[in-house]
Amino acid sequence: MGDLNPNNPVKVSGPSVSGFFAHNFNGYLSAKLNFTLANISAADSNSSSQQFRDRNLSFTTTLGEVSAIAEFNFMKYIPEIGNNKFTPYIYAGFAGLAFRPTTIYNGSRVSLRGQRTEGEAKSYSKFAFSIPYGVGIKYNVFSSFTLGANIGYRNPNTDYLDDVSGVYPVKSQLTPLSRALSDRSGEKTGVYIGSPGTQRGDGNSRDTYFITQITLSYTFISQKCYFQ
Repeated sequence: MGDLNPNNPVKVSGPSVSGFFAHNFNGYLSAKLNFTLANISAADSNSSSQQFRDRNLSFTTTLGEVSAIAEFNFMKYIPEIGNNKFTPYIYAGFAGLAFRPTTIYNGSRVSLRGQRTEGEAKSYSKFAFSIPYGVGIKYNVFSSFTLGANIGYRNPNTDYLDDVSGVYPVKSQLTPLSRALSDRSGEKTGVYIGSPGTQRGDGNSRDTYFITQITLSYTFISQKCYFQ
């Protein structure tokens, strides 16, 4: 959800892959260190809105996320030796995020952060922080193996995951490449609509994203588990 997709909270925009280590304190509570690499993307040319198609912006952003998460199982869950084969759960935590928005221009991929396409005094940070939270379900498929599924929401403290936030800048203050990337509305029509000070973004202060995962984990059962 952001300046190129303000209305569809479940739009699939790219793949992700994760790895994690977790410590189970008991059958209900665990702490997890999670590493995720993901891509998000959108293009105005695919929008159902004529206003968006006229704007003609696009981006692809690679996200690298490291998070510390606490999970709470609604049912006591210990793979292989527990009485419950499955449990729904909720989670919340803290995450650090590195991101790099790019776009395709003249057949080449161009990094957007350093272009200052909205006339920023300096490039926005490539790092952000968020509080991930979500819901999921775990199922003990075999021995100590657990198959899971979850969906989680992130609301990082940046509005530049898509390199779009505010208004069109004064074009004379930009380099030729920045000027071309800032206002792409006339690439097909020859008519450019990005007048200085007019709306370029959606006016919200943050972009957001969901990550949906299918997970497979192996639990190392300790002697302590038998007495919990």
